[in-house]
Amino acid sequence: MITLDINGKATRVDAAPDTPLLWVLRDTLQMTGTKYGCGMGLCGACTVHLAGEPVRSCSTPISAAVGKKIVTIEGVDHAKTAKVAKVVQDAWQKLDVVQCGYCQSGQIMSAVALLEKNRKPSDADIDAAMAGNICRCATYVRIRAAIHDAAKSLA
Repeated sequence: MITLDINGKATRVDAAPDTPLLWVLRDTLQMTGTKYGCGMGLCGACTVHLAGEPVRSCSTPISAAVGKKIVTIEGVDHAKTAKVAKVVQDAWQKLDVVQCGYCQSGQIMSAVALLEKNRKPSDADIDAAMAGNICRCATYVRIRAAIHDAAKSLA
C-alpha cells in the first residue's frame, strides 16, 4: 500500500510504484475530473499540481508523488490555491472559454499554477505556461483573455 496526499487527505492505494498517477486518480479513486488525453504527457489534459507545480499525471508515477501534496481539479477550490482557482474559474465562465470542455480541467490547473507565481503575466508568460496544454477546439484566445481577466481580479 502506498499513501498519497490527495486534495489534503491521506489516501492509501494498492498500486505498483510505477503506476501513473492518472490511473490511480481515475480508475482507483474514481476522480474523473482529471482527463486522459494522449498518455504521453504532451497534451496537458491530465494536469494536476504536485508540490505546487503543474505536472502531467499520465506520465508521473505514483512513486514520484509520495510525500508530496497532490491537488486535482476536484480539490483546487479547497487547496491553498483556492482564491486563485475561484477567480480563474469565474473568468472562464465570464468569457465563455469552454467549447467542448475536455481539456479545461488541465487548462485551469495550469492557469492557476501560473497565477500563483505571477499575478501580472504577459502574453509571453501565459503562452509559456500554457504551452503544454492543447485545446482541440482552439479556444486559446479566450483562454489567454480569461487568464488576463483573472490576473486583473487578483491585482
